[in-house]
Amino acid sequence: MSLPSPKKESSLLENGCSKILHISVTSSTTKTSTMTTAAKLYGKGLDEYEEMDVDQLLSQLTAEEINMLVKDVDPDDNLLPPSQRCSYECDKLPTGPLDRKKLIEHINKQAMETPDQPEVKPYVAGVVRGKKWIPPAPPQKQRDAEEQIAIDLGDEYEQALNDATQEEIIDLAAILGFHSMMNQDQYHASLLNKGQPVGMGWDGITKATQPKAYPQEPPNDTDVDKTLQQVKDDDHELLTLNWNNIRNISDEKFTDLFMALRENTHLETLSLTNVGLLDRHALKLIEALEKNSTLKVLNVETNFLSPPVVLRLIKALLVQKSLEEFRGANQRCQVFGNKIEMEITSLIEQNPTILRLGLHLEYNDARQRVSAHLQRNIDRNHHEHHELRKLNFSSGNRPLDHPVHKDCYDHADEFYANLAEVEAARERERLFPSDPPVKPRANLVVEHPTNMKPPSPPPESDNIIGDDENRLYDQGAQAEEGESVGDGDHQ
Repeated sequence: MSLPSPKKESSLLENGCSKILHISVTSSTTKTSTMTTAAKLYGKGLDEYEEMDVDQLLSQLTAEEINMLVKDVDPDDNLLPPSQRCSYECDKLPTGPLDRKKLIEHINKQAMETPDQPEVKPYVAGVVRGKKWIPPAPPQKQRDAEEQIAIDLGDEYEQALNDATQEEIIDLAAILGFHSMMNQDQYHASLLNKGQPVGMGWDGITKATQPKAYPQEPPNDTDVDKTLQQVKDDDHELLTLNWNNIRNISDEKFTDLFMALRENTHLETLSLTNVGLLDRHALKLIEALEKNSTLKVLNVETNFLSPPVVLRLIKALLVQKSLEEFRGANQRCQVFGNKIEMEITSLIEQNPTILRLGLHLEYNDARQRVSAHLQRNIDRNHHEHHELRKLNFSSGNRPLDHPVHKDCYDHADEFYANLAEVEAARERERLFPSDPPVKPRANLVVEHPTNMKPPSPPPESDNIIGDDENRLYDQGAQAEEGESVGDGDHQ
C-alpha cells in the first residue's frame, strides 16, 4: 500500500465494517494513526439520523411518548423550577392544607403495619447463622517481630509480676505513668495510697467519673464609690484596687478613676479584669500611665481593647518606666498580627523595668525575644537589690526596730570592703591551686557580721582591729594558704 502525499489524509474501509482507519502523515519519516468507531444505537447505525431535524422528530411523537422522554431526561437548566425538572408527577388533587402531625402519624402507622421480610433462618440464641468469620493468621514477619520484642526481665521480676495482685499492678502502672491502663479514680487513689475503689479492677465496669461540684466564687464586693474616693484623696492605706468582674461601671467613674490616678502617689496595683473596658476608656488610662510613677502592677485582661490600643498602653510604660507587671490578654481580638507583635516586642526590649508580661504572642520570634528580655530585667533587678542591701548594711541605714543589735554591724564596712578581695583570692586559688587545701579546724567558725554577737569590751591592745579582720574576714583565705590563726576572744 502506497502512502499518500504528506499532510494529506486518506480513509480506507476494511471488510465492510464500521471501523475507519485515519492515517495522517506529517513528514517523510514519521506518521500517526488513530482508530475511531461510528456511533450506534441498539446495534444500528445512526448515519441516517445525522441530517434529520430534531424538531421534526419531536413533532411526530405523541403526548405520552413526550412524557416518557421527559422522565428519562433531566434538563440542565438552572432557570427551571425543581417541580418541572423532577420526573415525579402527582395527578391527585390536593386534599387540603398540610398537617405535619397527621402525616408523621400516618407514616409511623404504615411502617408498623408493613410486615417484616421473612428471615431465611430464624434467630436462635447461641446459634451462629451463616459462616462465622475467622481472622486470618498474621504473616510470618509480624510473628517474628513480636517474638523479638519479648523482654527477659529475669526470674525474680517475672515471679514478682506473676504473683502481684490487681491493686499492685495498678499502683505500678500509676508510678510508671501508664495513664491509658486506668481511669482518674484509680490513678489518684494510687498516688494518694488510699486503696483502689471497689469493683473497678481490670474486669470491672468502666464508669464516668462524676464531676465534683465546687461552690462558685463570691462576687466582688468592692465598693466602687468608696475606693474611687480613696484614689481621689490619695489615701496611703489604699495600695491595691481590685474592680475585677464588676459590671455596669459607668463611663464617668472610669474617667474619674483615671483622672485621679494621675496625681495618686500610693496606689501600686490596679486590676480591671472583665469590667467592659473599651478603647475610649483605655485612651484616658494611657494618659494616666504617662504621669503616674508609683503604679507597679496593671491588669486589664478580658476586656474589649483593640490591638493598636494595647500597643499604645505598652508604649506609655516607657514614659515613667516604673511599671513592673502588665497583663492584657484575652481582648476583643485574640490575634494581634505580625506587625503589632513585632512593635510590642521592640517596645518591651526598650523597657528596663518590666518584669512580667501577660500577653498571647503568636509568633515564636516575638515570644523568645520578650522572654529573654524579661529574664535580663529580672536578673538586673535582683542584682540591684543585692547591691542596695550591701550598701544599707555598710552605711548603717537599717530600720530602728531591727532585731539585731547595732553593735553587730560595727565591722560591716570592713567586711564588704574585703569581700571582693577575698572572693578573688579564692577564685585564683581554685583555678590555680598551689598547695593542697588544708582542712580547717573543727572549732573554726566564720560568722557574718549580721549573725555576730555584740563584741565584748576591747582589751588594752593596739592590734585588736587587725586581729578582728583576720578573725572575721581572712580566715577562709588563711585556711587555704595553710597559715595558722591566732586564738581570739570569739574562738
